[in-house]
Amino acid sequence: MALYASDMPLRFLMRRGDETTVLAWILQGVARLGLAEVHRSAAYAYGYRLLWLADLTTQEQDQAHQRRFPNQRRWDRAERLASCFTVWTDYPMTQAAKDRARHPDVEGACRCGGTGWIGECLDPDDPTTRMARNCPGHNPEGRVVPRPGVAR
Repeated sequence: MALYASDMPLRFLMRRGDETTVLAWILQGVARLGLAEVHRSAAYAYGYRLLWLADLTTQEQDQAHQRRFPNQRRWDRAERLASCFTVWTDYPMTQAAKDRARHPDVEGACRCGGTGWIGECLDPDDPTTRMARNCPGHNPEGRVVPRPGVAR
């Protein structure tokens, strides 16, 4: 997210020795957006990516992602560069960042309706045969969420 908001050139390709340049762009993006917005937008971007990979995005989510990241080429470059930076440098993800990554967020209406579960029909000829699968955006780990007021 911070790289997307920075002055990073679109054609930049990271090479060994570029770590301080990339770090400067990350800090520049954070300064422009603020840390809270970087965290919020990163959670939306990650939630969208999880849904997109599962082919579960809705039109509303696609539009929200497009509004947030109007330059898709720049977004792709920023994602790739962030991955390289995390893997190749001596600046690993902090535990706090890893913990935040466990909580993606979804922008726009979701197929699960916010419940974390998506009902799927197993047999098109018999719509009563349904199963639930976890929503990658609201429930990426597939945890059973207890409902309020229901005793177990």
